[in-house]
Amino acid sequence: MNREDLLPIGQFAQASGLTITALRHYDASGVLAPAYVDPDSGYRYFRREQVRTAQFVRALRQLDMPVEQVRELLARTVGGADPVPALHAHLRAAERRLEVQRSLVHGLVTRLTEGADMTHRVTVRQNAAERVLVRGATLRNSGLDAFLRTAYQELYTLAGRGPLVFTGPAFVRFHGVCDEENETLVEACLPFWADGAQPPADLPDGTYVRELPENALARTEVQGPAAAFPEILTAYDAVAGWITDHRYAFAGPVRMVFQRWTGTPDHPDNRLEIAWPFEAPSERSSEPGPEGGKG
Repeated sequence: MNREDLLPIGQFAQASGLTITALRHYDASGVLAPAYVDPDSGYRYFRREQVRTAQFVRALRQLDMPVEQVRELLARTVGGADPVPALHAHLRAAERRLEVQRSLVHGLVTRLTEGADMTHRVTVRQNAAERVLVRGATLRNSGLDAFLRTAYQELYTLAGRGPLVFTGPAFVRFHGVCDEENETLVEACLPFWADGAQPPADLPDGTYVRELPENALARTEVQGPAAAFPEILTAYDAVAGWITDHRYAFAGPVRMVFQRWTGTPDHPDNRLEIAWPFEAPSERSSEPGPEGGKG
């Protein structure tokens, strides 16, 4: 190996704009490996042509691209792929995150200045026992819209084979936090008349029937842009706050009920209900799990 073509890590750091610590980290993570490591001293050397690659890595990290994505993008580029589409996709994702952050800050300021109770009026309604046709999946918020569209298409097709008589609007049950940091079980639900036709026996995987008990629901309504993510999160917080403030216990997954839905998330005609089952702390919920397993 021609040592004249190599730069020691200190000089390479100066040329690339990366620190020695960062270069060691990128070596360990498989992003940018040195061309030569002295077996006696362990000192790292890089080829001069690697400076351009290191500068590219520095720029990608300045865009807040995760190290894993940087490694994948470099591997595809070495393989002859054009990196430009990936950069545009990263920019679009960053713009979406920024828009979400703007909405979250706006909602937080509103709650701090006006209070959640001023924005969302929480009331109580009694809900009868229900039999629902369910399509479930574990996912993050980024996959929620696509899942619900597909799930309800499948559920309405299955319901038509019954044919089932619907007893109320479609709703979604969230068994945990559904955002970009957390994934949870999400259930698309269609309530149907229990004494009518039965659903098909050969339900596909992920589709089942639930028997939901009679319960009390703390609920509030949101309409238009307030029904879109992330603005809608304030409605969930308001209902949860009402339950805790009144010293009740949560008695099941929270619901998002489609009172009116146009198919466009921020359409002014959309109207959703956020409803959370609750009970006195001494009561015990006995809701069964999906057929073939525990809920």
